[in-house]
Amino acid sequence: MRWLAWRKPHVARWSQVVLIVLVWFACDQLSRRFHWPVPGSLLAMALLLLGLMAGVMPAAGLRRGADWLLAEMLLFFIPAVMAVWQHLPLLREQGGRILLVILAGTALVMATTAVLVDLMFRWSRRRAH
Repeated sequence: MRWLAWRKPHVARWSQVVLIVLVWFACDQLSRRFHWPVPGSLLAMALLLLGLMAGVMPAAGLRRGADWLLAEMLLFFIPAVMAVWQHLPLLREQGGRILLVILAGTALVMATTAVLVDLMFRWSRRRAH
């Protein structure tokens, strides 16, 4: 995997992005072909995580590509924004309710995460003593 860490940053970034996309595409095709209930993107993420944990691919070998993808994440949301734009009458009619559900759901997720993190922290401290 040395070729992923070339000295030229733009070449390394693009080769890493291509590798990430190829892993995603292969896992997506497998998921569709065998009608697995797990999406290919989740399989690809798990495969990349296993590769990183096993040391098959070093974290530095994907860092530039992953950083670029995260920096340009807004591009991935343009189709969602366009879909909302096409349903403006629904948004005008139900927008308040939709916003309320989004805010309540976000608050619930954040509160649940905070409680679980606190419980796990206390459990690990008790276990350490």
